[in-house]
Amino acid sequence: LRCGIRTTKCQLLAASLCVMLLGLSIATLSTVIHYGIHFTLISDISLESNSYRVIHYTAFYFGICLSMTLILAALLSSAATVRESQCLIAMGFFCFALAFCGLIPAAFWRYTHSMEVEDSMMDVYDLVYEEVRRNVSSFRRHELTAIHEAFLCCGKRSPFGGTTSVEQKMCPPGQAHNMGQDCLQEIQVFLKKHMDFISVLLGVTIGFTVYGMILTSFLWFSIHFSSNLDRKGKYILR
Repeated sequence: LRCGIRTTKCQLLAASLCVMLLGLSIATLSTVIHYGIHFTLISDISLESNSYRVIHYTAFYFGICLSMTLILAALLSSAATVRESQCLIAMGFFCFALAFCGLIPAAFWRYTHSMEVEDSMMDVYDLVYEEVRRNVSSFRRHELTAIHEAFLCCGKRSPFGGTTSVEQKMCPPGQAHNMGQDCLQEIQVFLKKHMDFISVLLGVTIGFTVYGMILTSFLWFSIHFSSNLDRKGKYILR
């Protein structure tokens, strides 16, 4: 039993290190998404009726809370492994379970609402593009230029071909519409890369979270039964 406890402790320490690195990765990704120029630009331009701004802030705060929970679980598990404290092990298991309860809805939302994020970003670009085309607002011209510079794109393709006055005036010099990249396609490609990375990160984190829950529960029961076995056959003189 003692040999099994030592093996479990080594595995739990390794798993705790991986979970801590995953927690830091989620915190870094959340910060990049929140303060990155591409996401911040779309968030600042979007209207209140557009759902992107809500998604933008919700993803940041959820990612930070999730990363803090994972880091706390890793720290508690490491301390519990060194001290063989059943109380700390139980707290570590609770943090792993709490993180797992947050990861499952996040993974489900990613696969069911990914098109909502994509559509909301495209709606923002369509709004700015159409207002510039109709000369509704001169301020929108600066926003459209900022989008073109951030995503390295130029307007959007017309089903009838050719270029409009927007591409001729708002695209960078020397980048004609036929030679440039369609902004709607660039937004799709950009968002798909981030979504794929998020999917991999969520999958790996869920796996290590479940592994941590199994190890902490096994270690708790091992220490509990080991202490009971150590007390057997011992008598106290009064």
